[in-house]
Formats: sequence, C-alpha cells, structure tokens
Amino acid sequence: MTICAIIVAAGRGTRAGGEIPKQWQRLGARSIAAHAMQPFVDHPEIHTIVLVLHPDDIDSDLWRDTPAALRVTGGDTRKASVMAGLTAVPDGTTQVLIHDAARPLVTAAIIDRVISALKTHQGAAPAVAVTDTLWHGAAGQVTGVQDRSGLYRAQTPQGFHLAPLLAAHHGQTDDATDDVGVARAAGLDVAIVQGDENNIKITTPGDFARATKLMRQDMDIRCGNGYDVHRFGPGDHVWLCGVKVPHGRALQGHSDADVGMHAVTDAIYGALGKGDIGQHFPPSDPQWKGAESHIFLRHAVGLARDQGYQISNVDCTLVCEYPKIGPHQPAMRAALAAIMGLDADRISVKATTSERLGFTGREEGIASIATVTLVKP
Repeated sequence: MTICAIIVAAGRGTRAGGEIPKQWQRLGARSIAAHAMQPFVDHPEIHTIVLVLHPDDIDSDLWRDTPAALRVTGGDTRKASVMAGLTAVPDGTTQVLIHDAARPLVTAAIIDRVISALKTHQGAAPAVAVTDTLWHGAAGQVTGVQDRSGLYRAQTPQGFHLAPLLAAHHGQTDDATDDVGVARAAGLDVAIVQGDENNIKITTPGDFARATKLMRQDMDIRCGNGYDVHRFGPGDHVWLCGVKVPHGRALQGHSDADVGMHAVTDAIYGALGKGDIGQHFPPSDPQWKGAESHIFLRHAVGLARDQGYQISNVDCTLVCEYPKIGPHQPAMRAALAAIMGLDADRISVKATTSERLGFTGREEGIASIATVTLVKP
C-alpha cells in the first residue's frame, strides 16, 4: 500500500485571533502547520505529503517554514479543500490520512494506530471517549442531561482507502464537518482508534498557551557556542555574516574567512555534539580552498534538521575596531536568515570593540562569538 498524508491548511481560523490565520501563527520556532506536518514527514510509511492552502496564501510567505510537500489550492469549504487534496495525490496512492493543520501535537503512535486499522476497515479515525457529564442548556440554565455512553470526541488524522473515499465525496453534495461524516453518509465502515488528550486543535486564543505547555513537556533544548578568529591581510573587503563589507584589508583563511558565519556554524555543530568546521571541512582538503562559508552553514543547518531540531534563535557578536558593523547589520541578519530558513527577528548580529586591547584592539584581525539554541519539539 502507498499512503499519502493530506494536511488541510485552507481555513481562516478567526476564532483564534491574531493578524494571520491560526495555522501560520507560531508555537516556539515553527508555525502550527509545520508542527502538524512534521510527524507525517518523519513517518516511514507515509510516502507523500499534500498541503492544501487557501487561495490567498498560495503565493505568500506564510507556509515557507513547512516541510517539503505538494502544495495545492483549496476551496470555499472544508469538503472542497479535501477534494482538492484528494485529486492531487500521486498515481499509485491507495490510502490517505487527512489531518487538520491546526493540530500540532499529533504523534507517530496515533498515526500508527490509524494505519493499522486500515488493514481491516475502509476508514479509521482517532477519538477520545467523553468522560464529562453532558448537559443540555438554554438561557444560561441546565435543561437536561445527555447520556454520554458511546460518545467520542473526534480527532485527526482520519484515514481511508482512497477509492471509496473519493466516491463518497463525489456522491455527497452537503458539506460535512469531517471526512468521517462523508464516509459514513456513503455507508463506509470507520473504525475508532485510541486518540490522545494532547492531540488538541487550536481553536481559541487560550489553546496557544495550552499547546505550548504540552510541547515543552517533551521538548529537547540544546545550546551551542562558537568562536572564530581570522587575521587581516591584503585586500579591499571582508566577508562578515554573508555580506561583503568594503575595508582596507581582507580577512585571511582557507575559505572566504567569514568569521561571523564560521562562529555560527560551529555553534550549531557544538549544540549537536558534532565537532567543528575543521572536522567536517578539513583545511588540508584543497577542495575547500576559497569556499564560500554558506556551504558550511547550510551543512550544519541540515544536520540539525536531519536530527529533528529546529533553530530557535542565533546571537552573533563580532569583535573588531573596524570596519563598522552597524550599517550592515540588517543585511547580515537577512543573509543569515535566508541561509538558515529563519525569520530575521530570530537572528541577532551585533558588534563590540575590545577597547584597543589585544589583537582585535591592534586591528590585526576580527573575532566572533556566537550562541545558537536548538529545539526538538
């Protein structure tokens, strides 16, 4: 069987508040949608991810932090958006898992249970049994009690065999609140698998704080430090944090001697326990002679992501008398942000002098210190 995950991110989520739709708002270092997608990306049985976007979002930068996926435009209703995702799945897909982009805490265990149930059922979905007493009410008063026997709170992902679900969608004209409703209306059997109380859907402003608290229970946070020095030599510019800065001398090194980017790179390697630039790109290897330092930084960022870490923030300090860093700070932050796939407001680049003391004070070179925080949700 070939399984595709469809992440529905075409809603507006106005009840959650905020200036942008809730799925693009941040939980820690990433958007809610990016958190919701990652477990499917990491799951060994999921072959493809389809991300369904609102027409207003398809050409925006809102989804840029999400993992790689097929991206399609959704419709005016949830049913129409799901149909857009279903028709976009690759040829050969036999089963689909449909997940709300507003559920950032789905786990591999939930996905496993849904996939397992599809071996014997046309559909399967996670749910949590209702345990609280349920009331009927009107005008602020209790008017009755509802028997909670056999009642469940539905969650996603909801999994189905593709062909019967497509037929069910084509045969139903009314909009449904979820795909289980569509499937049941078409007579498909849908198994209930154990959900998770933490698999919440972000709906109201208070849900952001709850989700953040739940994420922190299992969060792995690492910090790394990097330090680098390069001496001055002949030249008319220096490379600092990815920006070419005019200067009466150049920094000397085996690569382009970008002392700031080297410190940031070593900070990432340090947080991962992966040594330093010299171990990954030995100066004895001639292929790295004059190499642009973004090669090293991209490698470190890739290692972090391969191990499931997100870069939360970067703080880089350049120690020098000259050149003056202030006029170039915005460009440096933007350059690092582009290489690392971060928002510029998560990157700090600042400078200080050494009060004319030491080699930097004598203008013999530039030093850099960097700190990076990595987070694994």
